[in-house]
Amino acid sequence: MKYLLKSILVISLMLSACKTGGTNTDAQKAIMTVLDKQVQGWNNGNIDDYMHGYWQNDSLLFIGSSGPTYGYDNAAARYKKAYPDKEHMGTLSFADVEMKRLSDNHYFVNGKWKLDRTEDTLSGYFTLLFEKVNDKWVIVADHSS
Repeated sequence: MKYLLKSILVISLMLSACKTGGTNTDAQKAIMTVLDKQVQGWNNGNIDDYMHGYWQNDSLLFIGSSGPTYGYDNAAARYKKAYPDKEHMGTLSFADVEMKRLSDNHYFVNGKWKLDRTEDTLSGYFTLLFEKVNDKWVIVADHSS
């Protein structure tokens, strides 16, 4: 009976570590910091600050309602065209953010986004692929709808 209780305790501890991500807590915190900084930049009306969360590379992939856009500069231009000023940008918030570790350098992140604006409210869902590039977590693929 003593052996059974020890085995159950060990298995419970192992499952608990898997649920919380074990040693990946620092990565998850770093990714949440990226998302928080994006919200802050957006809500300050600064798309350039918002874009700091993305990989500055021609291979960045953004998929929105008008289809795929490749490249950091193209994604930034798309945002600036769709949201030309703070009034159009509104107030951004993220909710129900979930993270799944794919490898030491990759996380799959999904959640809800919401834009509160003077005349309307927009909302939808996002899926992001984060990659650790040069010791920095960045979004390398974004599908928002």
